[in-house]
Amino acid sequence: MVELTPPALPTQEDYRRYDRIWRKVSPELNPYPEARDAWPDAKTESRPPSFVPEQRVGEAAQREVDAIRAFLRDELADAQTCRYLARQAPYPEARRVMNRIASDEAAHEKRLQAAHFLITGGTYPVTVVLPPQPRLLWRDRLRERYHEETRAAEAYGGAAEKTRDRCLRRMFEQLARDEYRHAEQLRGLLEKTL
Repeated sequence: MVELTPPALPTQEDYRRYDRIWRKVSPELNPYPEARDAWPDAKTESRPPSFVPEQRVGEAAQREVDAIRAFLRDELADAQTCRYLARQAPYPEARRVMNRIASDEAAHEKRLQAAHFLITGGTYPVTVVLPPQPRLLWRDRLRERYHEETRAAEAYGGAAEKTRDRCLRRMFEQLARDEYRHAEQLRGLLEKTL
């Protein structure tokens, strides 16, 4: 089982590392504005910063960790399913759309993994093995995926409303928008299929 609490409180250097991860994952977010302002410029000053953001612990953080883990499992399963459907697609445009959605879902997993690391100090090793897929018509597959994408968007929207962490809220809202966009793309494919 993955340890949820880091062995010690994060140091200033940890928050620098967290900030670098956030810059790669979501450059538009600034999760530690006070800390970033307090960090000296590496070229001019080498003393450590005086600000260390408060460690989040307790029930709220545990609920967020649990939600992120559930989202991680869902995103990996969705990416695998979309790759499978790309291979089953009856025409090239459908293959391209399904591969793009699969890539987006894999990118979502990376963003969630970074958020998990920032909260817990550890990664969440998750592997999803899809069960054998039933043989369905292409349009039925699109319908199924459409509903999965809208459910995921609603789940992200609900998580955004529940969290008090503004960076997580923004990330969840962005992921919800992506899932709704996927649903629209699938609806477009379905329109061309019918």
